[in-house]
Amino acid sequence: MTEALKVGMTHQMQRQTTAEMSAQKVYPHVPNVYATRAMVGHIEEVCADLVLPHLSEGEQTVGIGMQFKHIAATPLGMKVRFSAKLIEVDGLKLTFEVAGFDEVDKIGEATHQRFIINAAKFNGRVAKKAEKISK
Repeated sequence: MTEALKVGMTHQMQRQTTAEMSAQKVYPHVPNVYATRAMVGHIEEVCADLVLPHLSEGEQTVGIGMQFKHIAATPLGMKVRFSAKLIEVDGLKLTFEVAGFDEVDKIGEATHQRFIINAAKFNGRVAKKAEKISK
């Protein structure tokens, strides 16, 4: 669990941007560029991937907060790269600094918080919540 997680740990990932990641995929009246929603998803992904090998069986992480800036537009088809650094471990709460780049510019930065959960308990609570509207 958190004993294996050390402040200063880093992880990087790279993705090719596609039409599925376009801002116009959700709202057609905006530029056809790499969407903020896609960048936020990639920020969550790089942070979750950083800690995944260090979690105990049955543990997962969920996002609980993000302070985020989308700094520059990225044309579709360009590669994007995200670098995450674990900057704080407070019990089960993890805080990361993340920077995003395309092939030319820095495109985004974020501070992201994730929480380590017991997947079975979490999924059980979500299922009970879903039952409240399915009756």
